[in-house]
Amino acid sequence: MAKVKTTRWDSAKYLKTDEDMAGYLEACLEENDPALVAHALGVIARAKGMSQLARETGLTREGLYKALSQDGNPEFATILKVIKALGLRLHAAAV
Repeated sequence: MAKVKTTRWDSAKYLKTDEDMAGYLEACLEENDPALVAHALGVIARAKGMSQLARETGLTREGLYKALSQDGNPEFATILKVIKALGLRLHAAAV
């Protein structure tokens, strides 16, 4: 029997455009899961470049990786800094 090689799925590889990134974040926001939103921002940050994001937010790369992991619990101020530095915007809509 032949062995099947698998690779780990990395969403960041498929986020090529700003529209891709905004759509991904929007889908994650719809799930109403704070950990998923933080993780999604981490994925988008890796797609854009974590070093550049660290410079723009004034946070360390390590701090960003930790805060934006699925187990992270970033402060809302950090989330807002990251969203702004990524060129994204949150908006509210009535449901």
